[in-house]
Amino acid sequence: MTYVIAEPCVGTKDASCQAVCPVACIIDVGDHFAIDPNRCVDCGACVSACPVSAVFAADRLPTEWADWTERNRRAAADAAPRGRGGARDREPC
Repeated sequence: MTYVIAEPCVGTKDASCQAVCPVACIIDVGDHFAIDPNRCVDCGACVSACPVSAVFAADRLPTEWADWTERNRRAAADAAPRGRGGARDREPC
């Protein structure tokens, strides 16, 4: 399981979640943050740190934000540098 940042983050983008992440898997993608599912260690520290309740365990993501799992994965893939073992170098699960 991994965590997903969903729509409530858009426009708010408070970096509290990023500050508590022990593995730096939360990335800035413009108007919101996203979690790199390949780097997330499932610690959950970001959940309580988020002031707008935008972080969910993937298996508890509200159905209206189901597409945010893929948005987080895609954002991480787009942010990964090519040729350095990042998400872009791997086949999707």
